[in-house]
Amino acid sequence: MHYRLYKTDDFAALYAIEEVCFHPPLRFGRRYLQRLVSALNATTWIAENFEKMAGFAIAEWKPSLGQISGYIQTIEVAPEFRGQGVGRALLERIEESAREADAPMLWLHVDKTNATAIGLYESHGFLPVGEEANYYAPGRGALLYRKALKASALADE
Repeated sequence: MHYRLYKTDDFAALYAIEEVCFHPPLRFGRRYLQRLVSALNATTWIAENFEKMAGFAIAEWKPSLGQISGYIQTIEVAPEFRGQGVGRALLERIEESAREADAPMLWLHVDKTNATAIGLYESHGFLPVGEEANYYAPGRGALLYRKALKASALADE
């Protein structure tokens, strides 16, 4: 598996994975996802296997209380590549990018029924800090997780 940063001509393959992984109303709209991968305050990592896109991960950086706050928008792996460590490797690259952006903490929402994703995040040191009912859709709640990337991040709260 090869990992690299997103290029503009990746969008069609990236959105094809989005369409396989999520169905409305949970799917990102094409325009929204295009804006996200093109944003200067975001990073998108691509996983590919022999030039076939296997998955991707997107994180955003936003100023928050004088610091950069990192938020993982999504990590998606095509079904035929699941269970091979692709999601784990994408998460590691997002964490590296967050550190390079000097973000002291990473945040994310995860569907409270997605045990696989919850296990991945918890195994990487993400801690549950809250819950939001109907976050994804009516009846589809989310758990809120965070991970301190700097020892001082939790002390500042």
